[in-house]
Amino acid sequence: MESGKPRVRFAPSPTGYLHIGGVRTALFNWLWARKTGGSFVLRVEDTDQERSTPDSVQIILDSMRWLGLFWDEGPTFQMQRLPLYEEHAERLIRERKAYRCYCTKEELAAAREELKKRDPKATFHYPGTCRDRTDEPDMPFVVRFRAPTSGVVTYVDKVFGEVTTPNSAQQDFVLLRSDGVPLYNFGATVDDMTMGITLVARGRDHMVNTPPQILLYEAFGAKAPEFAHLPMMLAPNGEKLSKRHGAVSVTEYRAQGYSPSAVLNYLARFGWSHGDQEIFSIEELTQAFSWEACGRGDGKFDQKKFLAINHEHLKQARLTSDDEYVDSLMPCLEARGLVVDKATVKPAIFAVRDRARTYVEAADGLDFFFRDPPTMDAAAQTKFLVPASATHLRGYVRMLEEVSTWTEAELERRTHVWLEEKGITIKDLAQPARVALTGRTASPGLYQVLFVLGKARSLERLGRAAAVAEGGAVMPKKS
Repeated sequence: MESGKPRVRFAPSPTGYLHIGGVRTALFNWLWARKTGGSFVLRVEDTDQERSTPDSVQIILDSMRWLGLFWDEGPTFQMQRLPLYEEHAERLIRERKAYRCYCTKEELAAAREELKKRDPKATFHYPGTCRDRTDEPDMPFVVRFRAPTSGVVTYVDKVFGEVTTPNSAQQDFVLLRSDGVPLYNFGATVDDMTMGITLVARGRDHMVNTPPQILLYEAFGAKAPEFAHLPMMLAPNGEKLSKRHGAVSVTEYRAQGYSPSAVLNYLARFGWSHGDQEIFSIEELTQAFSWEACGRGDGKFDQKKFLAINHEHLKQARLTSDDEYVDSLMPCLEARGLVVDKATVKPAIFAVRDRARTYVEAADGLDFFFRDPPTMDAAAQTKFLVPASATHLRGYVRMLEEVSTWTEAELERRTHVWLEEKGITIKDLAQPARVALTGRTASPGLYQVLFVLGKARSLERLGRAAAVAEGGAVMPKKS
C-alpha cells in the first residue's frame, strides 16, 4: 500500500442484482480515487451464505466492468478471511475489550419478551449477562464487544459535518457468530483497518454503523478512517427505491439500451452538483468531483430525467464516439435477429442518433436498413401503396437508375429536378417512397435513407413497392 494516497472501497453483498443506489456509492468512491491518484478496492461481503451466490458475484463484476468502474485491488471475499476475524476477536478478548457470550437465542428471546411485557415501547438491549463471566463452558458462544457506557463518539463527516453519538446508545454488540462468521460492523472494521482504507463513503443509512465501528478502531488502538455518508435515493413516492418502483438494477438498464456513461452521469448528479451543469463526461466528473459539493437531502428517482440524460449521451459525439455507439448498438440489433457487421452499421447510425433515446430505440429505428425486405406496417401500406402511387414510384425508379453519384446532395437535387419535370410535388412522392423503403411512415429523411441503403437495395425496394401498389405483390407485414 502506498502511504499517503487515499484508499477507498466498494463492498457489495452478492445477494442479487447490483442496485443502482449501490452503483452511486461505488461511483463516488471511484471518482475520488481517480481524482486523487488513490486506490479503489473491491471487497465482496459474502457472509450471508444463505443468500450469497456465485451468480450474484458475477453480476456485480460484469456490471462494474460494463460501467467502466474498474478496481485497482480485489475482489476479496470475506468468507475467505475468517481466520483474520477470529484472530482479531481473540485479541480483543485477551485485552478484555470483548468477551464470549453463551446466552442462547431462547434465553435472549425470553428476556426480550419479558421487557415487552413491562414496557411495550422499550428497546431491548443485551443486558450484559456474560460480561463478567469467568468460566468457559463447553457450549456454543458468540463474541461480544465490551461497549463503553459513558462518553461519546464524535467524528466529522465529509458530507454531514460533525456528528456526536452518546455511548449510552450502544450495547455489547456481537462481533463473531458461533460459526466464526463476523457480523457487519466487525467484518467491515477489520477489513477496512487491515486494507488501509482511509475513507469510508457509503449511504446515509449506514450512519448508525459508524459509532460502533469507531469504537472498534479505538479498541484496536488504530486510527479510524474518514467517513462520508451520502443522501438516500428514494422512489418518487418517498419510499426506499426498489424493484416494485421500476428498473433498479444495472443489468436492466443495460438491457434497455442505456449508455454506461449516462448511467454514471445521472447517478453522479443524484446528491452532488457542479453549478448548473447537468451533462458530464467521465473525465469531467472526475475533475469536478468533491465531497463538499455533495448535498445532505435525500432525492427522488426521476426516470424522465434519467432518460433525457441518456438521450444527450447518445446524441453527443463528445460523450459517445461512433465506435462506442456501434459497439453498444450491436447486441440490440442481434436481439432483433439482425446479423450485420459493425462496418455496415456505422454509416447508418447518423440516421437515428439525434432521435433515439436508447440503443434499443436506435436498433428499432435502424431495423429496416438491415432487414430485407423491410417489415411492412399494414396501415401504411393500405394508405400509401395504392394504384395512384405506383406510377410515381415506377418513374422515380427509372430516374434513380440514371444517378451515378449516390450522395444525399445529388439525390435531393435530382429528385427536385424530376418532380418539376413531372409536374408533381414532393408530397405526392415522399410518403409512398418512405413506406416503400422503410415499411414505415416515420423514418429518417428520404435522401438519408436512399444514401444509407445504397443504389441497388433502394431500387429493389421501390420496385417491389410499386408492384404492391399495382396489386401484384405481397409485402411481409408486422404481426
